[in-house]
Amino acid sequence: MSAAKPRWVFGYGSLMWNPGFATPETQPARLQGWHRAFCIYSEHYRGTPKQPGLILGLLPGGACRGLAHRLPAAAYDEVRRYLIHREIDNDGVYEETIRPIHLDDGRTVPALVYLADRKHRQFAGRLPLATAAALVRRGRGATGTNLDYVLNTVAHMGDLGLHDPALEALAKRAAVSGAPSRSRTRTSRRT
Repeated sequence: MSAAKPRWVFGYGSLMWNPGFATPETQPARLQGWHRAFCIYSEHYRGTPKQPGLILGLLPGGACRGLAHRLPAAAYDEVRRYLIHREIDNDGVYEETIRPIHLDDGRTVPALVYLADRKHRQFAGRLPLATAAALVRRGRGATGTNLDYVLNTVAHMGDLGLHDPALEALAKRAAVSGAPSRSRTRTSRRT
């Protein structure tokens, strides 16, 4: 095993509260130069091709607070395969990269980071709040409803003392009505 292998993964969405593997250490962390946004159409985990949901990605600009999970040395290759399957193989809209992250304990470490591929057909970019909320209300995929994903993310961020006004506004708007919205969703995909 090479010393160049990243030993951390940065979570900014469901990886914060559901990493899917046993981690020997978790630290609050900040990724500089990127911010979280609901900018990806989900056709697997939180939606389908006919009725997509909306999931988080990282876009350039600002900074993002999240959690860093240290990868277990004994199960490193297994966890890496799991992360590739989870983050890339299904919706396929993330690009894996290594970026420096700043841990709250003062360390700066290289970490795996999953960025939104802005050239992918499922990249949504910035959507109007009403459109995003309609997608979130209707989305349901392999791991449950899109609304649960949004509400869980906002709740877990709140538990960590992290507040994101844009995500909180989306959660509030999407949860307002239990009935599916009749507002128009996308008619074509961005490339």
